[in-house]
Amino acid sequence: MPSRRTGIANLPLHHGRAPRWLFDRMVKLAREITIAIVAEYGPDEMLHRMSHPYWFQAFGCVLGFDWHSSGVTTTLCGALKEGIKGLERDLGLFVAGGKGSASRRTPSEIETWGERISLNPVPLVYASRMSAKVDSAAVQDGYQLYHHTFLFTSRGSWAVVQQGMNDRNHYARRYHWLGESVTDYVNEPHSAIASQAKSTTLNLVAEESGPARSTIAGIAHDEKPEIILSDLRKLKTLSLPAHHTVEMTDIHPESLSRILLGVYERQPEDFEKLLGLQGVGAKTLRALSLIAELVHGVAPSYRDPARYSFAHGGKDGYPYPVDRKTYDTSVELLAKAVHRAKLGLTEKRDALNRLGGMRG
Repeated sequence: MPSRRTGIANLPLHHGRAPRWLFDRMVKLAREITIAIVAEYGPDEMLHRMSHPYWFQAFGCVLGFDWHSSGVTTTLCGALKEGIKGLERDLGLFVAGGKGSASRRTPSEIETWGERISLNPVPLVYASRMSAKVDSAAVQDGYQLYHHTFLFTSRGSWAVVQQGMNDRNHYARRYHWLGESVTDYVNEPHSAIASQAKSTTLNLVAEESGPARSTIAGIAHDEKPEIILSDLRKLKTLSLPAHHTVEMTDIHPESLSRILLGVYERQPEDFEKLLGLQGVGAKTLRALSLIAELVHGVAPSYRDPARYSFAHGGKDGYPYPVDRKTYDTSVELLAKAVHRAKLGLTEKRDALNRLGGMRG
């Protein structure tokens, strides 16, 4: 399924979590805001908004979280998932995954919902896996993924919000995806950038990395593992230029032997198929990138793709402490405003489905 990464946001890496009194309120307000948006514009609009890094940040600020903290990603996604629990069918909107171990349950959660609503989960599971692969292996920017939330509708539309951390610069980087037929996974999947902290990056999904992707896929497809390992051992003896951004220090040819043998046996015909193979991660792609550049003379890109807290206040007191009375009033007023819409969501969707069938 074609896809598009819609933006990247860099945030200071903050530890800790939202206090229970605030998170409970975030759950309620996130639910009412989501109901209002879906009732008025449909579930696809919620995907569009969640995939926009600035709107996502504003949403987190309205919910009362710190406007510049990395924790807004995990907390907002968690509050949204909890908030719409039990309303997924009526909304036509589903949320899978989360932080840490919850992210690894994403495929099974997608499959479970697929069975319940008669939706083929295969392309959605593939979208979840490939978006994570691109941002962890094909774009090597120093951020280790630890959060992956996958949002989808009953019609199969989807969006991804995932985040990685960099212990060196003490920043987290959030990646947004929107599953629309705009481009593919491995060629300029992003279209908007929101970033403050830059890093040294091996970017295999840049437009200018096209020749490198073809060469890397060709190496994996055509060259026997022993030849690749021999080239890597030779490269280990070279003194690479100081400006070179792909490090050899953590590449050990012997440890790649089994993976390269498996890749050669499966014969991936292009870079996306190679990236999607089990076991092919950052180190494998880094090794193949080195061979493509230093043996075959085809260089990948090193271009880094990256670059409303006054509603209720912020968790840490900025710009002012969360006003609990105002927060509760907002939840109450919004709940009343969308009550009738919430009751009519199923009927509205059924009517639209019938209308669509008449037009067909």
